[in-house]
Amino acid sequence: MSLRAKIWEYFIFFTAMVLVILWFLQIVFIDNFYKGMKIKDVKNVAVEIAENYGNDDYSLMLTQLAISNDICIDVADKYGRILYTKDTLGKSCLIHGPQASTGNFLYKLKNSGETELYYTEFNQLTNSDMLIYMTIIGSEKSPDGYILINSPLVPVDATAAIFKKQLLLVTVFLLLLSLIISYFMAKKISEPIARITKSAEQMAAGNYDIKFDGKGYAEIQRLSNTLTFAGMQISKVDAMQRDLIANVSHDLRTPLTMLKAYAEMIRDLSGDNPEKRNEHLEIIINETDRLALLVSDMLDLSKLERGDLKLNYSEFNIKELLEDIISRYKGLSDKQEYDISFEADSDITVNCDIIKIQQVIYNLINNAVNYTGEDKKIFVKQINKPDCVRIEVSDTGEGIEPDKIKLIFEKYYRSENHKREVVGTGLGLSIVKAILKKHGYNFGVFSSVGKGSTFWFEIKDIAGKIPQQAPEKPQKKNLFKKSEMSNYNEKS
Repeated sequence: MSLRAKIWEYFIFFTAMVLVILWFLQIVFIDNFYKGMKIKDVKNVAVEIAENYGNDDYSLMLTQLAISNDICIDVADKYGRILYTKDTLGKSCLIHGPQASTGNFLYKLKNSGETELYYTEFNQLTNSDMLIYMTIIGSEKSPDGYILINSPLVPVDATAAIFKKQLLLVTVFLLLLSLIISYFMAKKISEPIARITKSAEQMAAGNYDIKFDGKGYAEIQRLSNTLTFAGMQISKVDAMQRDLIANVSHDLRTPLTMLKAYAEMIRDLSGDNPEKRNEHLEIIINETDRLALLVSDMLDLSKLERGDLKLNYSEFNIKELLEDIISRYKGLSDKQEYDISFEADSDITVNCDIIKIQQVIYNLINNAVNYTGEDKKIFVKQINKPDCVRIEVSDTGEGIEPDKIKLIFEKYYRSENHKREVVGTGLGLSIVKAILKKHGYNFGVFSSVGKGSTFWFEIKDIAGKIPQQAPEKPQKKNLFKKSEMSNYNEKS
């Protein structure tokens, strides 16, 4: 059953239940309800009479009560002698009729063993029932007097008949009205859900850019906003998945092709030539290493994102580590004329996972090597701050566009300003992000299109205090103007 039909059904059921309750209260229980109210009113009159028993204006009070409630009243002493009597019913009053005997009424009360007694009795003069009520004044064992009240019970049959006709008209009107209102309510409530369902079907078919429209209700609008956001995230994941397949396929195809080609050359051409064979085998070894590095990076990234990789903290000198890493690039600098300069503050000991931080620094330098400008210059800085050590790696490449800078650390994202593929697997920055988030360190990048980029991170775990710095040297002029820079940073 559709939502619209279900809402319609519930609304009709609710209306029907209201009408059923109304019919029972107004028709079935009206007689009992009327008698209950009458007994309650008579009891209240009796309480007032008992509380004011013996007052100076007692007779006047009885007169007022009899007239205002349309009843007749007798008040007797403890011996059953009538002391006060008030009558507004005339000959129809049962306790004052010619055959009425106060002694008979009081006898019934005494034999009941109760402090009060009431019952209905048919009055032939009025052709209707009348209420007889009796109670004592004072204590049960030694009463000071007795109260007798006679009240007419107006027949409710005629009133009930009028109610029935009115309720019948009201029932028909309410049913028709509920049908109309429930139809439009069901339509109004179900329309945004139906729109969301259609949009969800389009998203399920692969249209992740669909925008969900849930106008009308706050809860449905929240649902539509959530689904719209989910669609955007699925779209990103889908794009990343396609990029992953394309990048991995590209990264695997080249070394596999070269492995096959040089293996065939050894088999067919250089098998008997030791010099050529060794040259070809060296290429095969290098390409195998490249494949192993790619697989290793993918496994490391997967472990970091799942949280499976544990950090092994140790204390070490960050300046010495940077110097050691940069020295290892000497072969690259000599062969391909890269200029990697290092500018450092004083020695400082930090406490973190040396292997993982070393991987972060390697990946940032490799990224700078891949993207730096034609001058092949790379700048590495160690800046000691009061609460952390900041490491910066800068290049002089094409930079990153403002709308792309937030994507630079995403998995498998590659800048369109890619210059060369000298080292690395294309997953370096994703691994950098995962390692630094695992440590809880801040990191980021600022860049200027056409002038280069600077990647940075801050090591917060310092072993001891930052040593007192020598007077600051004049700072080198920043490569970028603030108005030209695009910034991205993430606080862990």
